[in-house]
Amino acid sequence: MRCVTFHHAGRTRADPLAESRSPNRAILTLVPLTATSDAPTAPIAAATAARPTLLADYATLFKLRVSTMVIVTSAAGFYLGCLRSGISPFSPQLIKALAGIAVVTCGASALNQALERRTDRLMRRTEDRPMATGRISLPHGLTVGFAAVFLGSLYLALATNPLTGTLTLLTAVGYVAIYTPLKRVTTVNTFIGAFPGALPPLIGWMYREDYARAGIRITPTLADPRYAARSTVIQALFYAALMLPVSLWPVALGVAGRAYAAAAIALTLGYLWYTVRFARIAFGPSLADDATTQPARDLLRASVIYLPLLLAAMMLGARGRLLF
Repeated sequence: MRCVTFHHAGRTRADPLAESRSPNRAILTLVPLTATSDAPTAPIAAATAARPTLLADYATLFKLRVSTMVIVTSAAGFYLGCLRSGISPFSPQLIKALAGIAVVTCGASALNQALERRTDRLMRRTEDRPMATGRISLPHGLTVGFAAVFLGSLYLALATNPLTGTLTLLTAVGYVAIYTPLKRVTTVNTFIGAFPGALPPLIGWMYREDYARAGIRITPTLADPRYAARSTVIQALFYAALMLPVSLWPVALGVAGRAYAAAAIALTLGYLWYTVRFARIAFGPSLADDATTQPARDLLRASVIYLPLLLAAMMLGARGRLLF
């Protein structure tokens, strides 16, 4: 195969006509180019094969793991409320409520990624999200997000009751219209958007470079790394310690009994232990080596499983009438 290239006349001596032409004129010559047939196509084929499907992109757009956590907590609240009211929790109303909540949650996640598509491109953790890469366009994402939030809230209002639909809609609005914009304005956003104890500041610490590069304001991205570490640790310890009396509140209210109390104490003390272990980052010699990042990852995992286990213990130990 042959390739057309340009050479400056003053530097090309192989062509005898070059000597008679202007020294500033470019000469078109043919230069042989050797290449294997599979070299340029292999990376392209690999990239094409690695492209996520639309279904996989929707799973990322809807943040299925976070949405699952919302559904689990909603189901636990429904179950406990039914027991206290003498109503069977095993009813079609549960399916209707969870379906509507799931749709609204997925829509809020889509709108969140639409607003953060530019900052997502700057962070390694989120750079491959479908709206950040353009695999899902902005009109596409906004249409799906708004439709899911509106239709899901309307369905809840009609299928369950207006209060449930209104509260779910307000939750989505708070997440998209308040929490998401505040991430670029103030570190208070982590308190407003907090879930499972100290999880948001912990995530911020593990991905502090990504968040800093995207201009997202959280405690771990403060200018002084040592101060940022200590502030993050203080928040983590505060919320972990606060979970001990909060987790025992259902016992004081008569919702759960001694078995739940024992499980809640054990789970919360375990979570607190992981937090204390994580707190050592504020006093270590380095803030970026494996000795500090591993305790942070361990606490992240502990915080993710803590709430589902606590809710499971609460449901198993709940007091009330269980009707089928």
